[in-house]
Amino acid sequence: MKRILVTGGTGYIGSHTTVELQNAGYEVIIVDNLSNSNAEIVGKIAKITGIRPEFVQADCIDSAALKQVFERYPGIEGVIHFAASKAVGESVEKPLLYYRNNIVSLLNILELMPDYGVKGLVFSSSCTIYGQPKKLPVDENAEIQPATSPYGNTKQINEEIIRDAIYSGAPYKSIVLRYFNPIGAHPSAEIGELPLGQPQNLVPIVTRTAAGVRKEMFVFGDDYNTPDGSCIRDYINVVDLSKAHVIAMDRILNSNSEKLEYFNLGTGRGLSVLELISLFEKSTGVKVPYKIVGRREGDIEQIWADPTRANRVLGWKAEESVEDTLRSAWEWQKRL
Repeated sequence: MKRILVTGGTGYIGSHTTVELQNAGYEVIIVDNLSNSNAEIVGKIAKITGIRPEFVQADCIDSAALKQVFERYPGIEGVIHFAASKAVGESVEKPLLYYRNNIVSLLNILELMPDYGVKGLVFSSSCTIYGQPKKLPVDENAEIQPATSPYGNTKQINEEIIRDAIYSGAPYKSIVLRYFNPIGAHPSAEIGELPLGQPQNLVPIVTRTAAGVRKEMFVFGDDYNTPDGSCIRDYINVVDLSKAHVIAMDRILNSNSEKLEYFNLGTGRGLSVLELISLFEKSTGVKVPYKIVGRREGDIEQIWADPTRANRVLGWKAEESVEDTLRSAWEWQKRL
């Protein structure tokens, strides 16, 4: 059974990916500092899969702690690196925190991998690296634009670090997955998006408002150059997204793929914030009170993926409908 290290594995995408890895027969070691998640998720993963992943509470910016993980669990063949701070708005307020967390953690992993014979890294990147693209939909050859937030900039810098490390002859491969907007929850409703403190992402704000936890939600801007004036994004089901990580890891370990590859993970369909709210109301029958307010710093006007390359090369495709995905998010909210 191949052993995979998943950093940030109790987080939103990390926990769903751990489930898919275990379902595919991998043994998973999770490292997480629990800064934006909680340890109970490990038990939930066990409940879904029947297997309890190994869990180490440690911070990836602590090189010595990370080294101990590799010592304690010999034979780790691949790393999937999720551990990072990820709120665009917060990154504008706390840039140094983001640069330290997101860059130092990757450096530590890349420095340790050759010492322990790790064959490859799947890196969690983001469509924010494209900034506001000149042409839509966005494929992997789109020009990387100046980042609109420190968060987006850390993803660009991390991609450059991986590229330079591999170009220098590092003895491992990497697949960089550029996500569009992950939403939804596992169909079991055991795990889902659970940010500590105030949620920054759209769907948890929608579900909390629908549940009455919030009186109303804010839509940031209705004066963008889009059909209804609100921002457009490509919303992808989190389980679909997680399955792509398993395929990417299989590809690194079991094929003679290139040393470095990039894939956009999205549905290929753009939905505005107002359309998403309306779809949620239709899918669940629950009203979401909202108020239009001014634009938010760091937001991109519109972006959606051209996922052709991932469809063709990885044989991966987003399968779940947005309606089903929003229903899964609502079931998860009700469990909370």
